[in-house]
Amino acid sequence: MARMSPAARRATILDATLAVMARKGIAGTTVRDVAAEMGTSSGLIHHYVASMDELLAEAFEQVAAADLRVTVGEMSTGVTPAERLAMFLASYSRADNDAAFQLWLDAWAEAARRPVLREVSMRLNIAWQELLASTIRDGVAAGSMECSDPDATAWRIVSLLDGLSLQVVAHGDSIDRRVVHEWGAAYAETELALAPGSLLVRRP
Repeated sequence: MARMSPAARRATILDATLAVMARKGIAGTTVRDVAAEMGTSSGLIHHYVASMDELLAEAFEQVAAADLRVTVGEMSTGVTPAERLAMFLASYSRADNDAAFQLWLDAWAEAARRPVLREVSMRLNIAWQELLASTIRDGVAAGSMECSDPDATAWRIVSLLDGLSLQVVAHGDSIDRRVVHEWGAAYAETELALAPGSLLVRRP
């Protein structure tokens, strides 16, 4: 293969890892698979990566962190805390989100056996919860929401959305993205004493 800088080579390895993960899942992705995807040897992968668990965690973080940035960007278009919360909820029903949730499903399944992956998934999960909790605190401060414990409420809402979204990925015939959006919004409205339908922002 052509000579690359270490950073460029590692980026190429990450891209190949993500491609294999998309086909075979995190548990099924091996060094040999990544090397075959790149058309190189396993030795080259080992030269740039300390361990396979580290590589899998870094690849997962690349996708999950990008998804979080998309949601933050969409929320920034909201003027009020309720509008930002509505955009947060709508982000869970994006049509392009299934691949990311499949990786989350894989990551949670593997977290107990891979400490590095567990640390990354936990850190990102907390980042999602904190994003929601801070929005709720803003709503309480503005007088538009009622909540005695924004942190606990955020965990309940995120857990519901995650559970429903993973159901869509694993059992798409049972519920669809519309259900994730509608049930998530209705639950958040009840938790925060908001008018029914106030958080249901329809996507194109």
